[in-house]
Amino acid sequence: MDGSLVPVVATGCEDFMARFRRRKVVLVAGGAGFVGSHLCETLISEGHSVVCLDNLQTGRIQNISALQAHPQFRFIEQDILDRLNWQGPLDEIYNLACPASPPLYQRDPIHTFRTCTEGVLNLLGLAKATGARILQASTSEVYGDPEITLQHEGYRGCVNTVGPRACYDEGKRAAETLFWEFGTHMGVEVRIARIFNTYGPRMSPEDGRVVSNFIVQALTGADITIYGDGMQTRSFCYVDDLVAGLKALMASETSDPVNLGNPGEFTMRELADMVLRQTDSRSRLVQCPLPVDDPRQRRPDISRAAARLGWAPTVPLEEGIARTIRHFAGELQVSDPCEALLHHV
Repeated sequence: MDGSLVPVVATGCEDFMARFRRRKVVLVAGGAGFVGSHLCETLISEGHSVVCLDNLQTGRIQNISALQAHPQFRFIEQDILDRLNWQGPLDEIYNLACPASPPLYQRDPIHTFRTCTEGVLNLLGLAKATGARILQASTSEVYGDPEITLQHEGYRGCVNTVGPRACYDEGKRAAETLFWEFGTHMGVEVRIARIFNTYGPRMSPEDGRVVSNFIVQALTGADITIYGDGMQTRSFCYVDDLVAGLKALMASETSDPVNLGNPGEFTMRELADMVLRQTDSRSRLVQCPLPVDDPRQRRPDISRAAARLGWAPTVPLEEGIARTIRHFAGELQVSDPCEALLHHV
C-alpha cells in the first residue's frame, strides 16, 4: 500500500485545507467487526483516511458496506497473524482484531491466543517501524471473576489460566504485557483500553453475548436462557460511548491502562425483563447451569477515564437497548436464527 489514501487537495477552500492538514492515516484491525465498524465510520466522518484490516472470522462485510465506495476508505481481508506489508505514512493503529464472545473465541482457542500474542507483535512491529501510535482493545476479562467491586486499573484480577475462557483472558493479559514492553523499552506510543461489556447495532445475531442473545430470543419467541440464578451482574456500555472513549484515549498522553465502560450495574434478570418489556415478547425465562469461570460481577471504576480523558458514558441502558432492538428487528427480516442461542458474557 502506498500513501495514495491521502488524496491531493485542490486549492481554494481554507476550511477544507485546515481539515486536510489534520487528516490522519489510521489502520483499524478488526474494522469489520461490531465495534470496529462504528470506529471506522466515525474516523471517516472526521475526514481521516482509514484502512480496515479484517479476516472476517467474526467481522461482517455488511458492517462496512456503506463505507466501501468512500475514497478515504480501504478494506483489506487479512489476518493480523500474517505479515503486514505496509508502505507510506501511518499515524494511528487501533487493534480490535480478536473475537470477543466466549462461544466464538472458544471455537479455535489456539488461534485466539495467537491473535493476542503473535498478531499483537506484528502490529506493534508495524507501529515501531512507522512511528504510529497504537491502541490495544483489551478487556475487563483481565480481571477474571473479580474479588472486589468496583474494578479499578490497579486490581490484578482473579483469572483461571487453565479454564475454557483462558485463551481470551490470558491472551489479552499477554497483549497488555507486550504493549507495556514496547512502550517502555522500544519507544512505541502505546494505549491500552480495558473494555467492559459493549452492545449496540451491528452486533451479529450469532454473536453469543447476553444482549444479542436476549434480544434475538425475545424477537423470535424462543426461550430466554438465564444462567445460574440470574443474579450475576454486568455493566453495559453503548457502542457510541465506547467509540468516543477509544478516540479520547488515543488522543491522550496516558500510556497506563484505562477502563472504558458504563458503571451502571444490572443483573441478568433485570436485563431480561427490560428486553421482554421493550419487545412485548412472550418468551419464557429458562434457567440453565452457570458456565465454568463465568464472572459473578462486573462493574468498572472509570475515575481514571474521567480524570485523564474527560470521558464518561452518556447513553442510558433503556435507550441503548431500544436502539439495539430496532437494529435486530430490521436484521432478522433477512436473517433467520434457527434456534435459541446460548448466552455467555
